[in-house]
Amino acid sequence: MGSFWFNLILVVHVIVGLAVIVFVLLQHGKGADVGASFGGGASGSLFGASGSANFLSRTTSILATLFFVTSLTLTYLASHRTATSSSVLDTMTEQSIPAAVAPAASAPQSSEIPK
Repeated sequence: MGSFWFNLILVVHVIVGLAVIVFVLLQHGKGADVGASFGGGASGSLFGASGSANFLSRTTSILATLFFVTSLTLTYLASHRTATSSSVLDTMTEQSIPAAVAPAASAPQSSEIPK
């Protein structure tokens, strides 16, 4: 059951990480005001003049907090996992390894040489 939670949190962690990247890239930098004159001002009509900055900033901070929490949770779960080996060689036992096959006994040699 522990593996299920670890995998689920790992998937959430990756999705949140990708979302943080997207939301950081969507935010305007300090020099974005010059670019707004070339058609970048359309996003202001959806959220208002400062609404987009607040929405993106808040969403990014929430996603960053979730990323931090999932990182700590994955660290805790990874450090408390049971030491089960997933290697095929580690799971094999000596009984399952076949004994070396002895070479077949050769036919008794006669003292006569065939003609």
